[in-house]
Amino acid sequence: MPTPDYPAMLAIAIEEARTGLAEGGVPVGAAIFRPDGTLVSRGRNRRVQQNDPSIHGETDAFRNAGRQKSYRDLIMVTTLSPCLYCTGLIRQFGFRTVVIGESETFPGGAAELRNLGLTIVDLDNPDCKALMQSFITAHPEIWNEDIGEDTE
Repeated sequence: MPTPDYPAMLAIAIEEARTGLAEGGVPVGAAIFRPDGTLVSRGRNRRVQQNDPSIHGETDAFRNAGRQKSYRDLIMVTTLSPCLYCTGLIRQFGFRTVVIGESETFPGGAAELRNLGLTIVDLDNPDCKALMQSFITAHPEIWNEDIGEDTE
């Protein structure tokens, strides 16, 4: 099987991040794909819009995927390295491949997942970085509610 088109997959997650930003939320998007590149689901961080701290990009995409017989061959794509909460979801349900738009703004759980043997593809995407850095500058109070520097 040929290597999946990870940048094309990330483009779907970036669309979700931009939609979330336009709604007034945190610009983190995610999507889940089959190894052949078929889109299973997509989602975005909607914790501000829905007043629900559990709706991160990855969890939204996961919920939108519905029940699957197995998640082992599915690819989780996210615009930002997954936080501890989303890292747990990825581990719990057995995803083996995670594509990350960027991990510079927030390193998250990428190293932990890599150490557990998962395939981590960090695309170091400048659009993902610009979205997050602009958001953090404009809304540090929202960023710090959840995964920013002020969380304890």
